[in-house]
Amino acid sequence: MKAGTIHIAVTLLVLLLIVQLSPVQADTTSIKWRPYDEGMMLGKSQNKKVFINFYATWCSFCKMMDTQTFKDTAVIGYLNENFISVKVDVDKERDVAAHYNISPLPDVWFVSEKGEAIGNKPGYIPAEEMLPVLKFIQTDSYLKMSYQKFLDSQP
Repeated sequence: MKAGTIHIAVTLLVLLLIVQLSPVQADTTSIKWRPYDEGMMLGKSQNKKVFINFYATWCSFCKMMDTQTFKDTAVIGYLNENFISVKVDVDKERDVAAHYNISPLPDVWFVSEKGEAIGNKPGYIPAEEMLPVLKFIQTDSYLKMSYQKFLDSQP
């Protein structure tokens, strides 16, 4: 009986190790949105850039971003794997919105791993345009070339 228990324990341990060592796939079911303060701290502690989505509940283009752009599996996966994503309601977090001088909506901002503003892209962004923007920022290509040159260099 004792040998059977040991065999089960060893089998479970091996399965646990296999799961732990398996490559992690990015979650593509939903974006892991964080509150502003938490997201900024995580960006620094995890050495990741922060993606900030400024929105308002009354903004129709913000709703389109939520139902279209932020439902695209490629956008979701890329954000979850490469950025800390933050969602800020400009009506509830006026001080944060004022810090970034938000107008018009929607507006997305990119913040470096050190907490420094990189830049923003205001207005509605469809998924097929969002993914190249995310890659441009995440790869630090914005430090070396224009966005158009980056787009021209993509396969």
